[in-house]
Amino acid sequence: MIRRGAEFLAFADARRSVRMFSDEPVPFRAVELAVRAAGTAPSGAHQQPWKFVVIGDRETRRRVREAAEVEERQNYEGGRLPPEWREALAPLETTSDKGYLEVAPWLVVCFAEKYGVRPDGSKVRHYYVNESVGIACGLFIAALHAMGLSTLTHTPNPMAFLTEICERPPSERPYILFPVGYAAPDALVPDLVRKPLDQTMVTFPPNLGLS
Repeated sequence: MIRRGAEFLAFADARRSVRMFSDEPVPFRAVELAVRAAGTAPSGAHQQPWKFVVIGDRETRRRVREAAEVEERQNYEGGRLPPEWREALAPLETTSDKGYLEVAPWLVVCFAEKYGVRPDGSKVRHYYVNESVGIACGLFIAALHAMGLSTLTHTPNPMAFLTEICERPPSERPYILFPVGYAAPDALVPDLVRKPLDQTMVTFPPNLGLS
């Protein structure tokens, strides 16, 4: 048990978000397996309120990039991001240039289903949508990492353009945009350090596990 836990920790700790992708083809089957892994996530009332839209053609990827950069220019150059947010992003050296959205061979947009729709058009209330979809996306990322693939949790704000481009119904809203592919051979990632355990876990009572 402990050995397998330590192995998984080492595996997970090696994952990094990537913004420099290779255009090397990735089999559709790999993306399909990652989406199926995401579908094993627990969800409120087992309603599975997510939809993963897989985009593979270059023209649609170009449209997504162009629309994303319109919003991002408003964020970075237009002053829509407050100073505190800009300061937090500074170590990542991100800009409004989202060229990787066109380079990565696949884009996967996860949509959260705000409500379901019955055959007669009536609505079905969904529960704990954000929590459920967030867990599914985490499993999607882990599955990609297990296959040696890279991704990035890209959340341009606002994201309504993805609803239009992907032709999704009003019952869904874009949640995360994932470029999926191999990291470029010369890819660089920020030299980040994750928080130590004493900053992310608290035991109660305080001496729990020490005896």
